[in-house]
Amino acid sequence: MTIRTESRIIVAGSVRDVWDYLCDVGRWAEWAPTVLECWVRGGGPLEPGGFIEQRARDFRREHRRTERVTAVDAPHTMAFAGTIGSSPARWGMEVLPAGEDSTDAIMWVEVDLANVMRLLPPGVLRRRIQRTSDIEMAAIKAAVEADVQAGAGSP
Repeated sequence: MTIRTESRIIVAGSVRDVWDYLCDVGRWAEWAPTVLECWVRGGGPLEPGGFIEQRARDFRREHRRTERVTAVDAPHTMAFAGTIGSSPARWGMEVLPAGEDSTDAIMWVEVDLANVMRLLPPGVLRRRIQRTSDIEMAAIKAAVEADVQAGAGSP
């Protein structure tokens, strides 16, 4: 069984502002509550086939996590594959114009329930993932808008 969530928010900043923020994986700990530290394996930009390394904490456990970069279509889409708990998962971001100097940011998450995760009621896990995604999107919005206000955004 696969569960899917989607979270969407309008950001007062350009597509480039949002894209540049999301590509700065060193800042992911600012918006992702489970990420303690994040970097691109080997350095460099996000590229399909590359890997994101994280020091993470989820399900009350600190651990290392690796996500494969499956898609990057600058400045509009990025996608990753990894796990949530013991289940295969995919997630991504879509960044679309939403009028003058506004951006529609969309985060989607898909989890293929496997192993012990099949014992969880799918609705409970879906609500938890949705709640986390909504928190993450609000944090992305706040950070990008603060950067834009401070003059750190795109010209």
